[in-house]
Amino acid sequence: MNEPVPEGLGAFLRSRRARITPEDAGLPPSMGIRRVPGLRREEVALLAGVSAEYYERLERGRRKTASVSVLDAIARVLRLNAAEQDHLHALAGSRSSPQTRTAPARLRPGLRRALDAVTDVPALVLGPRHDLIAINALGAAFYTGLDLLPAGQRNVVRYLFTVGAARELYDDWAGTARTVVAELRRYAGTHPHDPRLADLVGDLAVRDQDFRRWWALHDVYRRDYGSKRYHHPLVGELELGYEAMTPAGDPELVFGTHTVEAHSPSAQALTLLSSWSAPPRLEGSTDTGQPTATGQVISDPGTTT
Repeated sequence: MNEPVPEGLGAFLRSRRARITPEDAGLPPSMGIRRVPGLRREEVALLAGVSAEYYERLERGRRKTASVSVLDAIARVLRLNAAEQDHLHALAGSRSSPQTRTAPARLRPGLRRALDAVTDVPALVLGPRHDLIAINALGAAFYTGLDLLPAGQRNVVRYLFTVGAARELYDDWAGTARTVVAELRRYAGTHPHDPRLADLVGDLAVRDQDFRRWWALHDVYRRDYGSKRYHHPLVGELELGYEAMTPAGDPELVFGTHTVEAHSPSAQALTLLSSWSAPPRLEGSTDTGQPTATGQVISDPGTTT
């Protein structure tokens, strides 16, 4: 098993201050050659209103705590967005972090029925680390190559980086994959000692240079909504919206569904895909251990890495 994810507060702060130039921060141009990109530690400290020693100890991990007001000041200097601010507070321990789930995530019957009711667009439910908890029949047909992953390893991040069909499906695979890595980095900020996260990151870092490069950037992202273009091997070009929702009572789950404009070419393509696709035969089990009967794919996130 891989060691816990090692990067923490210091690495994140260094990556963020490297993006900000003195001119961006309102400082006069410095004389001489700068040894580091972006702001120096002492410049961040000056702008945040703390001593250089205090900030250095914080970035080097020699200071265990920092006040919310200090972290907010640093976030302002570094121009952090909302997701990055939350990540900063999580890494610094100024806000309580959720406990790592040890038991497999379960899909309650109501959510299962809601997923079953979505028949005209791909939809799925994700758990921690982007583990695949369930997917509807059209989703299983849409995400080509998903069946190549063993039932216990069905995970969106693993799918993007280890299944060749995924790279062909997304029109902008690199943009999508980089965003998903940033989402995983945000999860790491609140679950730094999750052993399954460490296994996933360690495995993908060894196997894929793009993953290694994007993970090292320390970007964080909070999933929400938007649209993407796809090239499906059976029905061709599609443009679909997507919505990511957190079910009430299940904060570690995400109910994700695509959207499509009625009567559009993309809607017609999905209808065609649904009519052509046989019921998926992906192995999986429900939380009761019985095979699914609705075309859902249920993987046991307890064994997903």
